Amino acid sequence: MKYSFLTRSRIILFCVVLFAGILLAKLFFVQVVQGKTYSEAADRQYATASSDIFERGNIYFERKDGQLVSAATQVSGFKMAINTAKIIDPEDTYEKLSKVTEIAHGDFIAKAEKENDPYEEILHHLSKEQADAISGLKLPGVNIFKEKWRFYPGGSLASHTLGFVGYKGDELGGRYGLERQYNDVLSRSANNPYVNFFAEVFSNIRKTLFENETFPGSIVTTIEPQVQGFLEKKLKEVKDKYQVDSIGGIIMNPQDGSIYALTVKPDFDPNNFSQVEEVSVFSNPLVENVLEFGSVVKPLVMASALNAGVVTPETTYNDKGSVIVEKKEIFNFDKKGRGPNTSMQEVLNQSLNTGMVFVEQRLGKENLRDYLLSFGINTKTEIDLPNETSGLVSGILKSPREIEYANAAFGQGIALTPVELVRALASLGNGGNLVVPHVVKEIKYDNGISKELTYRATPTKITKETSETITRMLVTVMDKAIKEGNAKLEHFSVAVKTGTAQVADNTTGGYYTDRHAHSFFGYFPAYDPEFIVFLYAINPKGVSYAATTWTDPFLDITKFLLNYYNVPPDR
Repeated sequence: MKYSFLTRSRIILFCVVLFAGILLAKLFFVQVVQGKTYSEAADRQYATASSDIFERGNIYFERKDGQLVSAATQVSGFKMAINTAKIIDPEDTYEKLSKVTEIAHGDFIAKAEKENDPYEEILHHLSKEQADAISGLKLPGVNIFKEKWRFYPGGSLASHTLGFVGYKGDELGGRYGLERQYNDVLSRSANNPYVNFFAEVFSNIRKTLFENETFPGSIVTTIEPQVQGFLEKKLKEVKDKYQVDSIGGIIMNPQDGSIYALTVKPDFDPNNFSQVEEVSVFSNPLVENVLEFGSVVKPLVMASALNAGVVTPETTYNDKGSVIVEKKEIFNFDKKGRGPNTSMQEVLNQSLNTGMVFVEQRLGKENLRDYLLSFGINTKTEIDLPNETSGLVSGILKSPREIEYANAAFGQGIALTPVELVRALASLGNGGNLVVPHVVKEIKYDNGISKELTYRATPTKITKETSETITRMLVTVMDKAIKEGNAKLEHFSVAVKTGTAQVADNTTGGYYTDRHAHSFFGYFPAYDPEFIVFLYAINPKGVSYAATTWTDPFLDITKFLLNYYNVPPDR
C-alpha cells in the first residue's frame, strides 16, 4: 500500500509539473512569440474582431550572405465599411466621402441602399491618413477598421515561384507557387484573444499528441534576389529583341539542387493579379509544361555511350551529311558532311545528328533506354512547386522501331519539363547524381523552432570518371566551338551545349516548319560546378540558331555569377 501511495503521488506531481510547464510555455507564446498579434487585436482605436484580421506566414528570399529579404508578407492598413441601417442619405454620404478619398459612386450607392445590412465593405488598403480623414467626417454608419493584406515587395520578381493569395469561392488561400505548395504552413487560423484560455491549452495538447497537425510558420527560400533579378533582366532583353512567345531560365546548384533563380516571361505582379487577362500566365511552364529541346539532350546520350565503353572522345565515323534509318533520312542541321575521321568531340562541337545516330547504334536500343531512364527523364523531380508533370518519352520506352531511338539520340521525340532536363544535365557535372531541385531550404515555425529541409540524391548509371570525361568534352565545346572559340573564359572552365529544335504541332502530330525552341545550358567551374544555367526561348523571330540567341546572355549571366559569388579561378 505504501508503494502504491508513492507511485500515485509521483504521478500526480508529474502531472502538476507538466501542467505548470504548459502554462508557462503558453504565456511565453502569448507575450513574446505572438505578442504583436495580440497587441494589434487590443488596439481599440480602429477595432476589428481579430478573427477578421488577415494573418499569414512570411516567405523570404535569402541573400548570398545569409540575410533574409521579405518576398511575401503582411501590410497593415485600414478598410472602410458601412452599416446601411444608420445611413440616412446615401447620396449626401457619398458626396462627403468623395471629397477625401476616391470612391466608386455606383458601387457605394448600390451597397448603401441595401436595407438593414450591418456590414458592407467599401474600401480596402487605406493608409492611416486616409482612414483619419474618413473618420474625421464623423458620418453615421461609416466605420473604419484595421486590416492586413498580402504584399509582395518585389512586385513581379519571382512571381511564378511565389504565386499569390486569393479567393476560390469563399475560401481565401494560396493560389499557385509556394503560396499554394506551403499553404498549410503559411495559413493562420483565427487568433481570438478572448477564447477560453484553458480550452485552448487542452486543444493544443490534443492536436500535438493525437493529430497529424501542420504547425504554422514562415518559409525561407533558396532564391537569391540579386541573381533572380539579373536573370529576369537578361530574359526580358532576349524576349524583347527576338519577340519570343515564351521564355524561361533556371540557375541551380548542381551539387544539391538549390535553385537560386527561376523565371518565366510573360510573368505577373502578384500584388495586382486580378488585372491579368489570361489565367494561363499564372501557371509555371518550368514545371508544368513539356517541350522537345533537341541537341541539349545529346550530352546525355554521349555520356551513356562513354560509360558503356562503346565510344571514346577520339572515336571516329564517316560523316556523309545524312544517314538512313528504316527508310527515313536523317540530316545534319546544314545537310553537309564532315567526311571520314569525324570524332565524337566534333559531334558535340558541331552538334551533328548523324554522329549521334552512330552513337546510338553503337550503344543499342536497350542500353539507350536504360541510361536515359536513369537520368530521370520520365519521372517527376519532386520539386517543391505545385502541378509538376513528367516527361513524354513513350517513343523510347515502348517502341520496337529503330527510328525512334535514332531520333531520341539527338533530342527529337523526347519532351521534358525544363526542371526535369536541368536535373538530368546537372548529373553530368556532379559525378553522376540526380539531385532534387528545390526552392525552400528552411521552415521557421511560429513556436520558435526552425527546420532545415534535406533532399536526397540518387545515382544515375554513369560513373564519376564518365562525368569528368563528358565535362571535358563540353568544356571543349565552349573553348573551341562557341563563337569559334572567342567565348572562352581564360581563367574559368565552362561546360556548355546549345540546342535548336522544331516545336511539335499538337494538332497535326508533326512539327511546325517555322517555329523553333532555342536552348542553352552550361555549368561552371566545370570540374567542381557551383552553378548550372539553363535557358530556353520558344519561337524567337529573325534568328536561326540557339548559339546566336543565347551565347551573349549566357556569358553575361556566367560572368555575373562568378563575380557576385567571388568564385576563384580554376585554370
